[in-house]
Amino acid sequence: AVVSTQSAHYGRDYEQEFVELAMMSPAVVVCRCSPTQKAAIVHLIKKHSNKPVAAIGDGGNDVSMIQAADAGIGIVGKEGKQASLAADFSITQFSYVGRLLLWHGRNSYNRCASLSQFIIHRGLIISVMQAIFSAVFFFVSISLYQGVLLIGYSSFFTMGPVFLLVLDVDVGAKIAMMYPELYKELQKGRVLSYKTFFMWILVSVYQGAAIMYLGILLFKEDFIHVIAITFTVLIVTELLMVVVTVRTWHWLMAVAQIFSLGCYFLALVFLPEYFDPDFLTSANFLLKFVFLTAASCLPLFIMKYLRKRFAPPIYAKLQQSG
Repeated sequence: AVVSTQSAHYGRDYEQEFVELAMMSPAVVVCRCSPTQKAAIVHLIKKHSNKPVAAIGDGGNDVSMIQAADAGIGIVGKEGKQASLAADFSITQFSYVGRLLLWHGRNSYNRCASLSQFIIHRGLIISVMQAIFSAVFFFVSISLYQGVLLIGYSSFFTMGPVFLLVLDVDVGAKIAMMYPELYKELQKGRVLSYKTFFMWILVSVYQGAAIMYLGILLFKEDFIHVIAITFTVLIVTELLMVVVTVRTWHWLMAVAQIFSLGCYFLALVFLPEYFDPDFLTSANFLLKFVFLTAASCLPLFIMKYLRKRFAPPIYAKLQQSG
C-alpha cells in the first residue's frame, strides 16, 4: 500500500478501514508526507493491529517514524545519516533488509528464546533440589550447596556452555535467505510460548526431583557424601542439557564444555572439604553416578531423537536436504 499526504488525511478520519487495508498489504510505503504524519501512521497501525511494527527510512524526515516504530531501521543514504543515527539498526543498502530480518533477526529471536529458557531451567533445577532436600529433612533451614559450590554452579561450571548458546544456528544463511517461510514460522510463537515455558518448567522439576530423590535413596549408607554426589550429577546434567539444546555445534561450544569440566575436576582437587577423592573414585560411586545421570538425561535424549525421527521441524528437514 502506498500512502501519500491525501491518503494520510483519510487514514485519520477512517482509522479502522485504513488499518484493515494496510494489514492486507505486505508493506506500507509512506511518501510525500510530513514527519508527523509518518509517525502518526506508525502509531495507528500499532494501535489497531497489536503487532510489532518496523519502520525503514533514509532521511531526516523519517526520524520521527523510525523512533515511533518498535524496530527502526535507518539507511545511510545521500540525504545524510540522521535516520541511521536515530534507528535501532543501521544498514548501507536497502537490499540488506532481507538479510537483517531473515538471517540476523531470526537468529536473534531463536537464540534469545533458547538462552532465556535455559537460564530459567538452570536456576529452577537447583531450587527444586533445595526444596526437596528441605522437605525430606523436616524443612530444616540449611542450604544444600554453600560457598564456592553455589557461586561456581552459575559461573565457572556452567556459564560458558550456557552463554555460548548465542552462537547456535539451526540453518545456514544461504538456506535462511532461500526459504523465507522459516521466518514466518517465528510468528506462530512455537519457539517462545507458554507451552515451551511450561515444558522447561516440567523438565526442571523432573530432573531436580530425580537427582535429589534417587541420590538420597541410592546413597543411604553414604549420606555424608550427598552433596558431592548430587552436585556432580547436577553439573554433568546441565552440560548434557546444553548438548540436547544445541542444533549446530560451534567449536567454541566444545571448548566451553571442556573448560567447564576442567574447572569441576580442579574443584575436586582443591576443595577437599566438599569432595572426598577416595569416595569419588570408587566403583560404587561411579556406577551410581552413571545411573543417576542416565535417569536425569536419557529420557530427554530419547524424546529429542523420536521428535527428530517422526516429527522433525522444518529446519531439520532443510538441514537433511541441504
